[in-house]
Amino acid sequence: MKKRSILVCSITNLTSLSKSQHSTTMQLKTSILKNSKHEHVTILLIVITTLCLQIRLSESQQAYLNNDHLDCGNTDNATKGFVCNGISSSCTSYITFRSNPPYNSPPTIAYLLNSTSSAIARFNNISDVNQIEAGRLIVIPVTCSCTKHGRSGEGYYQHNANYTLQKTGETYYTIATDTYPGLTTCQAMMAQNPYAATNLAVGETFLVPLRCACPTSEQKKTYGAKFLLSYSVVSGDTVSSIAAMFGATDQSILDANELQPNQVIQPLNPILVPLKSEPNNLKLASSTPAPAPQSNSTVGFGSGGSSKTGVYIGVGVAAGVLVLSVVSVLAWFFLIRPLEKKGVSTIKSEEKGNLKGPESVLYKSLPGSYGNSQTTKSSSADLDGFKNTIGSLTAYKFREIEKATGNFSDGHRIKGSVYRGEFNGDEAAVKILKGNVPNDEINILKRINHYNIIRLSGYCIHEGNTYLVYEYAEKGSIDDWLFRQKKHHSEDDSQAPSVLSWKQRVQIACNVADALNYLHSYINPPYIHKNLKSSNILLDATNRTKITNFGLARTIQNEDESGVIHLTKHVVGTHGYLAPEYIENGAVTPKLDVFAFGVVILELLSGKPAVKPSGTNHGGADDLLFVVIRRVFEGSNVREKLTEFMDSNLHKEYPLDMAYSMAQLAHKCVDRDMNSRPSMAEVSMTLSKIYSSSLDWDPSDELTNTSSRSHITSI
Repeated sequence: MKKRSILVCSITNLTSLSKSQHSTTMQLKTSILKNSKHEHVTILLIVITTLCLQIRLSESQQAYLNNDHLDCGNTDNATKGFVCNGISSSCTSYITFRSNPPYNSPPTIAYLLNSTSSAIARFNNISDVNQIEAGRLIVIPVTCSCTKHGRSGEGYYQHNANYTLQKTGETYYTIATDTYPGLTTCQAMMAQNPYAATNLAVGETFLVPLRCACPTSEQKKTYGAKFLLSYSVVSGDTVSSIAAMFGATDQSILDANELQPNQVIQPLNPILVPLKSEPNNLKLASSTPAPAPQSNSTVGFGSGGSSKTGVYIGVGVAAGVLVLSVVSVLAWFFLIRPLEKKGVSTIKSEEKGNLKGPESVLYKSLPGSYGNSQTTKSSSADLDGFKNTIGSLTAYKFREIEKATGNFSDGHRIKGSVYRGEFNGDEAAVKILKGNVPNDEINILKRINHYNIIRLSGYCIHEGNTYLVYEYAEKGSIDDWLFRQKKHHSEDDSQAPSVLSWKQRVQIACNVADALNYLHSYINPPYIHKNLKSSNILLDATNRTKITNFGLARTIQNEDESGVIHLTKHVVGTHGYLAPEYIENGAVTPKLDVFAFGVVILELLSGKPAVKPSGTNHGGADDLLFVVIRRVFEGSNVREKLTEFMDSNLHKEYPLDMAYSMAQLAHKCVDRDMNSRPSMAEVSMTLSKIYSSSLDWDPSDELTNTSSRSHITSI
């Protein structure tokens, strides 16, 4: 009876299977209960079945919801999200949204979906400040990550957004179907929020897990898919019309969603579309397609489809069981039986003294206080805390890190203790940290899901050192682009890097502002970066901006009712970027990041570092960039002083009126009085307008346009 119950449990615990796989499993379970005499063979059959189904799951696509998510009481796994079956645990993905007031402009849509207005404008070939006609389909780039939930450790792909309940009567269902149609489900929201479904209050903020996914190895191999787009179906859509809309094939969509050729797809159901390239500048129809006849069948097959499909499933099940039986017998005689005779353990360490799997990295690398081999109660607590912190991050073995970085050779060194590595063909950056595990940095990066913040994907602990694996930013930090080019110019012009154009500089500023605004306003609890500077702002191969280095980041301490601000005696940071109230009094507020960001804007405008290089400065106030800009705006002749302040490498190829607006914004950000500085939300909105105007600007316009010069001359 004991063995028999184990068999039943082995089958029953196979969750996250498709409906057809679940049906096969139940047939096997029934067979086991009736034929438990041959227990040894049956055990192997179950083991092999489990492995094969799990392997199939790792390469399978996602199950079509077929309106199951519209019943909030239906807690089938498929309603909670797309399972983590892709090549990567995190990737760039795309979702769709139809413009609908009040979410009918890039800033408001970005606010709702936790994206950036500039990215939305670029991908849809629209202005990032103007309203969008109602019903227009908008494509939004997002970072999609595998997130694990509950004790069972279920993993689902999602992009996190936040929504604050606006009015009485809103429910998980209305939020999922009306505010985020086809992008999330009431089941996923209920599973990831602490509020009871019957007791929602206006003003409460909810986590909204938006459905997205990363390509599987099968999709990459068969269809060349590099991205997956999650499309929200509207009335009249068909697989063919969706395929034509995004340049995909019908079969790739059918496979991606486990659909049959004649199956009717329903509105408010998400459909995954495999894409070979980014959907840049899509020109999609803004009108809603005409309704198509709906099937009364809950399965939704077209005429004649059900009977044929049943035959195919029956044949497939029979063939599958036969193959598994043969494999089971062979495995018994040639693999398991010899091992049992020799008494060999089926769980064997790959390295002496270690457990196999992710836990081995932890236990072999955290002996006591990271330096001696004695285990204490405090070290055990630290280990438990770190295990909870790293969550679903990939655990690498040290030899994998060594191989990826060429044994940490100089040729792989990026800067300091950061090395370029390659894992399964994908480039990454490996950061070495000595001593204690940086739980705070890992914890915040694991929670953050933003397009312009560096993504932490894995870790390794070895002999007391922590190795963090980040996404790779191929083009390095912006200080390399802004400051080191002068050194190259003076030595060898042929080796000089390209100069960042005006539009690139404004876009960088926009992206950084969006990321900081996200940290300050859209995650709970909010965070302050505390170490923003040009060397911590990176560019990837597509010129996307990524903020990095969260070692000093901390949660925001809001003012209490008496207006007391949190103070610290431990003042850390980089000279030239630190706000005066922080240096003088240790005041910690979001205005620290605003001040530092103002300095970054000044660096982008001037091409000069926050503090003059040590060989040229005299230790005076004029060596600080934020002091120099104050002198630019003092008195008259602002135009001449601003022109002199601007980076000479731009060769005056920039719109002076916009440069003035941007410099004025930076001037406000570095105001001595922190209460006079704008919030990051205000900064982000202002920069979005400047960027939108810059997109329409042409360098030739500056030769004939004198209005900006006359405007500033009069100031």
